[in-house]
Amino acid sequence: MALLSEDTAPEIERMQVELLRAMPSWRKAALVGEMWRTVRMMAMVGLRERHPQDSPAQLQRRLADLMLGPDLAERAYGPLPEEASC
Repeated sequence: MALLSEDTAPEIERMQVELLRAMPSWRKAALVGEMWRTVRMMAMVGLRERHPQDSPAQLQRRLADLMLGPDLAERAYGPLPEEASC
C-alpha cells in the first residue's frame, strides 16, 4: 500500500486505514460532517480577520467564493454586497 501522508509512520497509517475500514458508514458520514463544519468555521475566522469591516452578508458571500469559486458563487448568489469598502 502506498503511503497517503509523508509525515505519518507507515504502521500508524495502516492502523488508521484499518480503523476507517471497520467504522460503520453512519460514523464516517458523521465525521465528514464534523470536518465540513470545522473547515467552514476556520474559513469564516480567516475572513473576519482579513475583512473586519464586512457585514455578515458580505462575509457569507466571501465564504461562497472560497467554497464554490468566484464564478459559481456569483451565479448562485449574485455579486458581493458593497455595504462597506473592501
